[in-house]
Amino acid sequence: MWFPGHMAKGGRKLAELSEKLDLIVEVRDARAPFSTSSPLIEHIAGVKPVVLVLSKKDLSDPKAMGVWMEEFSRRKKTAWVFNLRKDSLEPLRKFLSRHAPPYRELRLAVVGIPNVGKSLFLNMLLGKSRAKVGGIPGVTREVSWYRSSGFLAVDSPGILDPRSEPGVHRILSWLGCAKAEVVGGYEAAALELIRFLRRRDLWNGVKSAWNIEEPEGTWEERGEFAEQTLEGIGRRLGCLVAGGNVDMELAGRRLIDSFAAGKLGPVTLEMPGDPLWTPQKNSGS
Repeated sequence: MWFPGHMAKGGRKLAELSEKLDLIVEVRDARAPFSTSSPLIEHIAGVKPVVLVLSKKDLSDPKAMGVWMEEFSRRKKTAWVFNLRKDSLEPLRKFLSRHAPPYRELRLAVVGIPNVGKSLFLNMLLGKSRAKVGGIPGVTREVSWYRSSGFLAVDSPGILDPRSEPGVHRILSWLGCAKAEVVGGYEAAALELIRFLRRRDLWNGVKSAWNIEEPEGTWEERGEFAEQTLEGIGRRLGCLVAGGNVDMELAGRRLIDSFAAGKLGPVTLEMPGDPLWTPQKNSGS
């Protein structure tokens, strides 16, 4: 986890870099296009063009993704969506190349919070011909530049904003972008995930994907549905301790890890207009 001092330092580096760049590419997770936005974008939005790339298309709900793309279009934001492990980036490469000045290659920075696919995107964009190069005059030596045919790209640090509201941190923990310890551990994160999915009518898809059995009795009325469900998952996965009891922390970790990896089916956690989705001024959202 990065804290405010590191975030400010990263912001200063990016602001310094922006003078030498032609554009910024921000990578977000398609399952949470707002919550996975980078806090660094606030430092450069309005100064340099920002191209938004939504990764993990295959893990998101296709209909929800269509709504998000319409929303970004309405807000006049340039957005692309990819399954980075299967889709070709050639159309995007051609689009980005239009921003290159006639006298040199395109210079860009790739930004994104941890685990949204930033490094995979950078590797795919530059291809096997990429080569690490020296610094650019007037730019800090602490950043790494990579050159490929027609591109000169810099990878930025993955920084989280500790000032984000608790709801955002919960979503980030479910997606593997933040440590579960931030929201009280894996058991707490998993229980919140189960409750969230039920409130958003997303639980049935997850339940079917993993053949999760509903708890019997009056657990729903007593508000213990999530606890009993997680305990059932733990028993099914063999997360047991002495006496046959379930290790709820381990069960929570197994659930969170599987959800983050997309093993529980495609899902989109937030939509435009949701309480969590409040567009910020100059945020690039």
